[in-house]
Amino acid sequence: MYIVTGGAGFIGSCVVRMLNDMGIQDIVIVDHISATDKWKNMCNKSYLEYINRDEFLGRLDEFAGKVSHVIHMGACSATTERDFDFLYKNNFEYSKKLWNFCAENEISFIYASSAATYGDGSHGFDDKGDIKALQPLNGYGYSKQLFDLWAEKQISAPKQHVGFKFFNVYGPNEYFKGSMASVIFHTFNSIKRTGRMGLFKSYKEGIKDGQQLRDFVYVKDICNVIKYMLEHPEINGLFNLGTGVARSFYDLAVATFAAMGRKPEIDFIDMPEHLRGKYQYFTQANMEKLRAVGYEASFYTLDSGVEDYVCDYLMKDYAVY
Repeated sequence: MYIVTGGAGFIGSCVVRMLNDMGIQDIVIVDHISATDKWKNMCNKSYLEYINRDEFLGRLDEFAGKVSHVIHMGACSATTERDFDFLYKNNFEYSKKLWNFCAENEISFIYASSAATYGDGSHGFDDKGDIKALQPLNGYGYSKQLFDLWAEKQISAPKQHVGFKFFNVYGPNEYFKGSMASVIFHTFNSIKRTGRMGLFKSYKEGIKDGQQLRDFVYVKDICNVIKYMLEHPEINGLFNLGTGVARSFYDLAVATFAAMGRKPEIDFIDMPEHLRGKYQYFTQANMEKLRAVGYEASFYTLDSGVEDYVCDYLMKDYAVY
């Protein structure tokens, strides 16, 4: 049996799709759907049961001896979340309890960390370095950093334990993330509404408007890497998960216009004051560590990923993957 936390959310529901495509249906989805429409991400999936996030920990003992893998994608991923007590409980303490359950029952544990742990990037984006030196810029990143640090110190560990520092993930099933959805999603919708897209101006000397760089990674690549880890239970560690190639927001917008068959119409807008001091101007995953454990598959380029996402999902009434 597989447990997927966050299984109705963006990445988690795509992981359930990947498991179904592998012929796996004995899946328990854990999430907090409440009054959102995330349930739509579950409609085309095969699974055993849905359990509310707040009830799941109380039922953990039911699954002892029955579960082979816990894929922990559930978290509050809002970089703008101000309630740190909530982040600490939901992202850190919850993850610790799942780790300990997996360690006690010899269960594989695959979890989501975040590139937000790298902060402003002054220490680089190398997953082989000392994570204690990292300084996240927001409470979300710090909550993820806390768990990475805690996990590193544990003597008792799951039989397989793999964490992924996700970079800028985009793709189908992100439709219910609101402001936290990818810039591609927002660009598509802006073009549909107005025919134009606004990108933040740059406030850093030497960087032109729209030339802020990110490592954009397609969610299908995320699933492919997780599948690789399921097939290689001997691998443990904390890994970057991007593409290793940084591209600009301007490139992203142009690719979205192109996929929609439109001429680019891009404006540069003021960045909100509260973001300017916490804004990352560059992220790019060092992918050597993942390659060193044998992952050889190529990643979608930004242009090919955007085309697949726009043409096969967004332009088909937000089709669910």
